[in-house]
Amino acid sequence: MDNWFEVWFDSHYYHLLYNNRNDEEAKNFIDNLFDYLKTNQGEKVLDMACGKGRHSKYLASKGFDVCGIDLAANSIAEAKKMECDNLHFYEHDMRKIFRVNYFNVVCSFFTSMGYFRKPIDDVHQFAAMQAALKLNGNLVIDFMNAKKVMKNLVAHEKIEKENCVFEIHRFVENGFICKSTKVFEDNELKMTAREKVKAFTLNDFEKLLRQQNLSIKNIFGDYALHNFDEQNSDRLIIHAIKK
Repeated sequence: MDNWFEVWFDSHYYHLLYNNRNDEEAKNFIDNLFDYLKTNQGEKVLDMACGKGRHSKYLASKGFDVCGIDLAANSIAEAKKMECDNLHFYEHDMRKIFRVNYFNVVCSFFTSMGYFRKPIDDVHQFAAMQAALKLNGNLVIDFMNAKKVMKNLVAHEKIEKENCVFEIHRFVENGFICKSTKVFEDNELKMTAREKVKAFTLNDFEKLLRQQNLSIKNIFGDYALHNFDEQNSDRLIIHAIKK
């Protein structure tokens, strides 16, 4: 299924499987990142593919004017419960332009790209990010380090959560890192989900950014903002500027 993310990311089972996301780690990353960016309170921040808004909520608590967008209707409905004067959420496809020359910072957190089969969709996403930024605005991409992920791929795993069992199979196929998950609830198969994320390397990002006149300023390898090492870093975090 090309649009697997529309179903899986909006399902109860997805959120159950990943309900142990490390919020403290996310907050520390945002603290480190925005100290490095030297941003000021009140600046406008876009959180692309925000899910239920955990990053957006924390950014708003730090005094930024935050918009979160996501294609998953259920996630946005949940996120909207947190809305306030400086925090708003919208159901929106990140391949489509949201606002133009509006944001000081655009963020793509936690490997929230590379989902699309057609390369032109990746181009559209990067064009939308570029359009959203003010001149000299900051783009931050937080992606997995695909080379390390592929090197250490766990082929099979079984996870139990509440009354559900998730049987996970991971593999690499046609340039995508894939995950097939069978969901059993009370011993009955309820869902089979498949995730496919492009194994983007730094070279791939450099090309996509260059096409949109976005200039890389720095590259980090973890949430403490240490230097990126293609073989050993856990993350590939890119800071680029709109010129």
